[in-house]
Amino acid sequence: MTIITPFPRAERRGIEKAIHKSKCKHHVRRLTAVLMLATGHNIMAVSTLLAAGRSSIKRWLNWYTEAGLGGLKSLAPGRKATLPKNEILAMLRMLVELNPQELGYQRARWSTELLTLEINRLFSSEIHASTIRRWLPEAGLVWRRAAPTLHIKDPHKEEKVQKIQEALAECDADNPVFYEDEVDIHLNPKIGADWTIKGVQKRVATPGKNEKYYLAGALHSKTGQVYYVGSNSKDSELFIAMLEKLKRHYRRAKSITLVLDNYVIHKSRKVQTYLAENKKFKLLFQPVYSPWVNKIEKLWHALHETITRNHRCKNMQQLLQGVRGFMDKVSPYPGSGYESVKMEQY
Repeated sequence: MTIITPFPRAERRGIEKAIHKSKCKHHVRRLTAVLMLATGHNIMAVSTLLAAGRSSIKRWLNWYTEAGLGGLKSLAPGRKATLPKNEILAMLRMLVELNPQELGYQRARWSTELLTLEINRLFSSEIHASTIRRWLPEAGLVWRRAAPTLHIKDPHKEEKVQKIQEALAECDADNPVFYEDEVDIHLNPKIGADWTIKGVQKRVATPGKNEKYYLAGALHSKTGQVYYVGSNSKDSELFIAMLEKLKRHYRRAKSITLVLDNYVIHKSRKVQTYLAENKKFKLLFQPVYSPWVNKIEKLWHALHETITRNHRCKNMQQLLQGVRGFMDKVSPYPGSGYESVKMEQY
């Protein structure tokens, strides 16, 4: 009867940790056998308790003696991979950056079958489309809706961005800088994803007949303070009302600079007349089709995500109560904790 000399405590602890971490039952079985031998059990007892042959127990012990814990690890099942998987994954990432039509195909979007066809052509392989489909997540690829964009470049983009950056750098109590923009509030709710029971799609009741309301907002570039006005019309009067509100709050300011988009109401004759009479206002127009320059766009996104998306308000008055409550509590933005505010706090 073979008896193994007990292992040191540190070595036994290492085996125990490996047992706790391993997800392979065969690996755990081998580790358990060695641990039992390490704690003084003989090979016959280990063989009986684990229902393993004595030759297997001895073989596992030899593996551990020669290579340590690494010698007991399970090998990957099946034959060794013959396909250059890493190279194929890298090629998949490169292919999705291209349009299939650039490579001579008729389709405007990639499909699993088309990717497989191109991969097999490039690697002279015979991979099945289901294999490529299984590898796509490993390549970091997902099936996602594309976003439309315009290939119109503003020839004065660098100049406009530089002026905005200079104004932001000089922002202080006497020369505040604001991000200004307007947003549409629809009574018909914007539809968005939500948690629900698997297999059940949530239903959001809509009023049927849509109504609209408009907000003009200004976000202080440093303090995050938010000011806003509302109207039933999205016109020059709404923008001028926003300017008037800023003028009242910053009477002592030497200048008030606004970063805003190129919407028509910002350049109307009525606005030009108002600006001629109120010299302290300076308008810096952002480059065309560059909404990310205007930080208040994130505030509007938060407004929709918090209030208008999937809302269940039956009339515009009820919806505007939530909108105004959000706008009153959102300062300073970001960082006001608006996501967790309850309706009664409005």
